[in-house]
Amino acid sequence: MRARFVLSLLLCFGLSSFLFAQDAGTMTYAAAATSKFAPMAGLPSCVTLSVQRGDPSKGPSVILLKFKPGCSIPWHWHTAAEQLMVVSGTGTAQMKDGKPVAVHPGDYLYLPAKHIHTFAAVTAVTMFDLPDGPFDIHYVDASGNEIPPDQALKRNIAATPKITVKPAAAPVITQ
Repeated sequence: MRARFVLSLLLCFGLSSFLFAQDAGTMTYAAAATSKFAPMAGLPSCVTLSVQRGDPSKGPSVILLKFKPGCSIPWHWHTAAEQLMVVSGTGTAQMKDGKPVAVHPGDYLYLPAKHIHTFAAVTAVTMFDLPDGPFDIHYVDASGNEIPPDQALKRNIAATPKITVKPAAAPVITQ
């Protein structure tokens, strides 16, 4: 476990040096509190993002993502590998043919390129995404065949259960 943590840190620092080699002489500061979040075409509307560094359409970048509670991204894959670091909230990540993994603040995930996975926010989630190349998303159906985003997102909305919150019953007092 400790070796995996050390390896993860080395990987983060190695990728960071690769990402930032282009202008290693300057510091980049992006305050989360003042970051401008917006939806991105092809992602569910319950996800917003703010690019903190780089240009996700051209190469490696640092993206801050915000998920609303209950938000899920249907099964998909990316051309680039991703490193995810959870800042706040709880969610569930799962690789195809793998078991779901609960993620919490401080957790780190590495998702290999072109491997099918999904993510669902249990509570509101904020996380950093560091793709190692241009960011794209390819949705797949249950058989693993690629489908258009509108089809995947429409199916995702239909599959989202309606949650009804009922008031708590009055306490029962027995003597």
